[in-house]
Order: sequence, then structure tokens, then C-alpha cells
Amino acid sequence: MRIHRLVISAFGPFAGTEEIDFDRLSAHGLFLLNGPTGAGKTSVLDAVCFALYGSVPGARQEGKRLRSDHAGPALEPAVTCEFSAQGRHFEVTRSPAWDKPSARGKNGFTTQQAKTLLRERISGTWADRSGRNDEAGAEITALLGMDREQFTRVVMLPQGDFAAFLRSKAADRLELLQKLFGTQRFEALEQELSAQAQAARNDVARLNGELELLAARAEAEAAALAFDDSAAPAREESTARIAWLQETVAHRAAELAAAAEAAAAVSLHTS
Repeated sequence: MRIHRLVISAFGPFAGTEEIDFDRLSAHGLFLLNGPTGAGKTSVLDAVCFALYGSVPGARQEGKRLRSDHAGPALEPAVTCEFSAQGRHFEVTRSPAWDKPSARGKNGFTTQQAKTLLRERISGTWADRSGRNDEAGAEITALLGMDREQFTRVVMLPQGDFAAFLRSKAADRLELLQKLFGTQRFEALEQELSAQAQAARNDVARLNGELELLAARAEAEAAALAFDDSAAPAREESTARIAWLQETVAHRAAELAAAAEAAAAVSLHTS
């Protein structure tokens, strides 16, 4: 998302109409909003947020108080923000609710309702997208991939609010950063690798169970042959011990078979 132009009228401390050409500022690289306290630095950021979302951050979000107290009584408060997002070019103009002087209205004023106009630049011409507050807000939120709270925590962090983002809950930061950087594909990969790791652990557990069963069987066969296993590998070295037991059992079995054959031969000779 990139902001190209901002026009502020009768908004916050700005009594008249002010225009900021962000493209011109950005052409020189980084730029700084600088000025004494009360000069309107935060109000510029508030104007951007109001144009995009129809409200301003934190305690300053009471829309009916957004109109400048210094503006002429008939000047309509409004903010226009021209921006681009996802390869498309937009302009949104919002006016907060305000009391317009009227000789016939109650107490001399007529309440003007909040207004919104969202337009898109298509083939060099501005085309209306929406004139409804909620509809325009929903479309802008979808375009930016952030709601107002997320936008103010990440993109627009006036007066040290970045620390609040760092102190926010890990789950909130994770959700926001996933939206900003499109990490969903990495999350899916992580889940797949985690599933494969769990399957591997299950295979290891199964093989360990089979190994223990083989070890117990080899121990039983060795015990039946009554031989000294003092030279055998420790029980903790399952694979080596099983191999030793199998080799020893085979050797003893061969000895017993030979002895049996010899005994049979002697018996045959004596008979």
C-alpha cells in the first residue's frame, strides 16, 4: 500500500484546507513529519486513518469531535486520501458527522451525517466504487489486508506506540504478521513437517517395541541354553546384544547338534 496524496479540510487543528503530495516527498527517499507540540503531526496520521477506516486511533476516535474548532462555521470537514494497493489506484473521501449552521434548524444547526466516497482510477478515469460508509470500509480493509487496529499497530505508530505492539500477545502479533507477510504457506509446510516428524516418532516407537521383543526372545533362548553371558554387550545396547545372543545361540546350537551326532554315533557303534 502506498499513499500518494492527502487533502485535509476543517479536520483536527487544520482550520482550512491543506494538501500533502506524498509522491513528491517520497521522490527524495525518507521524509520526516516535524514540528512543535500541537502543530498537527499526529493529526496528519489521524487523517490518513480516518480516510481509510472512518475513525481514528484510541481515545481520539470520537467522530463528531474531528471537525476543527477553528474552521469557518459552514466549511465541511473532509479528508481525501489517494492511495494504491495490490496494483490498483484508489481515492477515498470521508466526512465525519457535523453540525452545519442553518437558520431553520434546531438551535440554528442541522446535523450532517457522515459521508464516504470510494473511487478507483481505471484507464485514466475515476470510477465510483462505493458511497456507503460500511461498504467502502470493508473494501479498503480487504485491499489492505488489515483492519484499523492492525493498521495503527503496524503501519502507523505515533508517539511510541510501537512498544505496545511489542508488548501485545504473541497470538495477536502472529496473526497480524501472517497477514502482512503471507506466511500461511510456511505454516502449512510447518504442519506437514510436524506430521511427518510425528509419523517418524511413531515408527521409531514401533521399531523399539519390536526390538525389545526380539531381545526378550533372544534372552529366553540364551537362558534355555544355560551359557555365560558375562562377555555380552550391556542390555542398553539392544542391537549389539541381540546380535551377540543370536550368534552365541547359533554357536551353542551347533555345538549341541555336533554333540548329539557324536552321541548317536557312539550309541550306534556300541550297539
